[in-house]
Amino acid sequence: MTGSSQLDGWPQTSILALDSVGTPALWAVTIGGVLALLVLDFLITRRPHEVSLREAVGWSIFYIALPLAFAVFVWLRYDSERGLEYLTGYLVEKSLSVDNLFVFMLLLAAFAVPAVLAQRVLLYGIAGALVLRGVFIAVGAAALETLDWAFLLFAAILIATAGKLLRDALAGHDQQVDVSAMRSVRLLRRLMPVTDDYHGPALTTRIGGRRALTPLALVVVAVLGADVVFAVDSVPAVYGITEDPYLVFTTNAFALLGLRALYFVLHAALSRLVHLSYGLAVILAFIGVKLGLHWAHGVWPGVPQIPTPASLGVIIGVLAVVTATSLRATRAPAAER
Repeated sequence: MTGSSQLDGWPQTSILALDSVGTPALWAVTIGGVLALLVLDFLITRRPHEVSLREAVGWSIFYIALPLAFAVFVWLRYDSERGLEYLTGYLVEKSLSVDNLFVFMLLLAAFAVPAVLAQRVLLYGIAGALVLRGVFIAVGAAALETLDWAFLLFAAILIATAGKLLRDALAGHDQQVDVSAMRSVRLLRRLMPVTDDYHGPALTTRIGGRRALTPLALVVVAVLGADVVFAVDSVPAVYGITEDPYLVFTTNAFALLGLRALYFVLHAALSRLVHLSYGLAVILAFIGVKLGLHWAHGVWPGVPQIPTPASLGVIIGVLAVVTATSLRATRAPAAER
């Protein structure tokens, strides 16, 4: 916040001028690099094949090393504060992306996606998520620059999302997806016929001279629909860590690019992270409170703020606790298997 003014005796926050390290050249290089990596992934998945653990681990290492190398660049090129903001934001986005993998896993199972096509579906989801995040990041930046209550709006979104995660976790809702009940699926089936079988990586095919959708097209649309929901909470969450739109974009991009490989590394372990939703609920609520305090500090300077190092410590601590408790809670069933 840049200060406050008085209007009818009530303090008002001034319009925020976002401070960003992203120059036009840096934006161009970054977006070009992200697109290049995305094209590379599409080329790799051009020929459907089952992903081996060795392949998945190799790409996961690459997509973890890349954002960490970028963190070193930000730290050295700018300052430690920017570096910490980026690292914290990346950790938040990576944590949320792991939760997103649960939904992808459920959708792949619900649509009975062949193993050889799984990574192509994930890649469509990642590409769609990158586009949606870019739009949400731009809208978020515009809101922060023009609306003095935007931080409160973001805080409300995060706290509401945290409450939903907590309610779902406490209710123990079953991890299933009813494909026939999905609106996107029903709409597509009204518009075009759908084949019973998959036709490789093709989204459409011809049956009796008429164009028809394949089941792959349905699952891709379902994944893209899930991407919209993910963007609603992930973008405000990282804006709660840093107000720099460039850092917000890079944390989202790096967290998403490695999802394809991470899915195959964590596929077996995902079912054991039974307490992850509790941890994410705590993290989102914490960031929501952080945003609320940040807004209040701009109105009443005496209101304390939560520093980035403290945020990083809380997030790491929460993730460590829920991971440990999840593994402990599922240890006996895993041993029996």
